[in-house]
Order: sequence, then C-alpha cells, then structure tokens
Amino acid sequence: MSGPLHRTREHRAPLPRSARARHYLPFATGGLQSLLQYRSTFVTTGITAAAGAAVTVFLWRAVYAGAPPGGGPGGFTSQSITTYLLVAQVLQILHANRVDDEVAAEVYRGDVAVMLVRPVSYPVVRFFACLPVVAANAVLVGVPVLGLFALIVPLTVPRPLDALLFLVSTALSVLLAFLVNLLAGMTGFVTTNTWGVRMVKQSVVAFFAGQLVPLALMPRPLAALADALPFRGMVDGPLTLLLGRYCGVAGAADVLARQIGWVAGLTLLTGLLWRAALSRLEVLGG
Repeated sequence: MSGPLHRTREHRAPLPRSARARHYLPFATGGLQSLLQYRSTFVTTGITAAAGAAVTVFLWRAVYAGAPPGGGPGGFTSQSITTYLLVAQVLQILHANRVDDEVAAEVYRGDVAVMLVRPVSYPVVRFFACLPVVAANAVLVGVPVLGLFALIVPLTVPRPLDALLFLVSTALSVLLAFLVNLLAGMTGFVTTNTWGVRMVKQSVVAFFAGQLVPLALMPRPLAALADALPFRGMVDGPLTLLLGRYCGVAGAADVLARQIGWVAGLTLLTGLLWRAALSRLEVLGG
C-alpha cells in the first residue's frame, strides 16, 4: 500500500528549551560513537588535506616570491597569501560535515520516514549529529595540519582582536556549511541520485567561497558575484577578519552581519523546502 506519510499531531504543553535540547543530545553522542569506529578515516583525511595544502601553498608562494614588502597582487604578501590559503584548507575540513551524503542516503533508503514519527525535528537532528564530525575534524585534522605548516613556512600572526573575530566568524561559517550541505542533501527528495548535485555544489562553493583563489584576485565582475552569494561567508569572510583586511569596526561588522543574514535566510529556506519535501514523501507498507 502506498500513500502520503502524515505525522500525527497531539496538543501538548510546550517543553522548556532545555528539555527539548535533551531530545537531541543522543544524536550527537551517537554520531560521535559512529565516528570513532572509523578512526583511520582521520589519518586519510589528514594526509589528503596536507597534500592538497602543500600543492596550493607552495604554488602561490612561488607566485608571490618576488612580491614587494608592501604587498603584491590583491595586497597580499608571501606570508599573508600563505596564511590565507592554508587556513582556507582548514576551514574546508571543518565544512566537510557529511550532512549532504547522509541526508541523501537516508532519503534514498527511506530511513528518513522513521525520523518523522519521533518528536524531533529532522534538520535539527542532522545538525546535532554533525557537531562531533566538525569537532573531530578540527582537533584531529585541522590543528595538526596547521601546526605542521607553521613549522615549515612563515605565517602571519593575527592580532588578538582579529583572532577573536575570526573564531566568531568561523562558527558562523560552520552554520552556513551545514545549511548548504543540508539543502544539497534534500535534493534527494526530487532526484534518485544526488552525486552530481553534490559534486557541482562542492565545486561552486570552493570557487565562490575563495578557497581556491582569494576573491581579491578575481576579476571585478566575478568578485562582485561572489560577494553577493552566501559562500563568501564560509571562507573569504573569516579570513578577511583573521588577516585584518577590513576597514575598522564597520568593516568587521559588515562581514559578520552578512554571515548572520545568510544563516537566517538559509534557515528559513531550509524550513520551507523541508515542508515542501514532506508533501512529496511516500512510504510503502503492507
């Protein structure tokens, strides 16, 4: 028998926020336990990230080898371009939360239907489940890669205020990455295979976020387009703050305000598309 899946709604007194949060903690701990079963993945990810960073960093260092002390193209020095590209690789590791893969797989297998009968929000469940992935990637992959290159090449040391702004901006960039990956995974509701969508998403994000080429080095039309998209807040925005490439308080506030605005906008879009996706969901049963 086939038919639309409806969730039964019961009128209950709203739970306190702390009580609602406890509903999602098991998904975070479960994600951590599942992650620790594949610890060799971190070694592979670390080696891949270090190799990719090495190619990018040493290529651009060669380009900026003869740059004047005041800065070469885009206002970068050899140290600042090295710092930009290396930290961009680390941010990409934090953004690899596997949400798009897991959502698409659960939709394809029909496992998402099980979540709909539980008193939890599926997008929030996926957020809590990805937190251990982000934390583990940061501690076990990102920090070692950054420490390794800090011993090999000179890096720009940020000012304390810039470092603090960078941490705040990085947290917002992780939220943006989660929402973008969640939206990519939700395309599984309208297509049976999301591999192509995820590959296109990965390429588009890497380019327009400034991971491959800093936005300051792009032609003006491309830079203007990238500045208007949410992806800038995932890489170029945090690095603008880290390297102090902003104009006073207003410049820093503009970077953070754009990130917050895109987080709010994509959250709203995710909610609307999730409700639309539920209307398309059908399950088979006897």
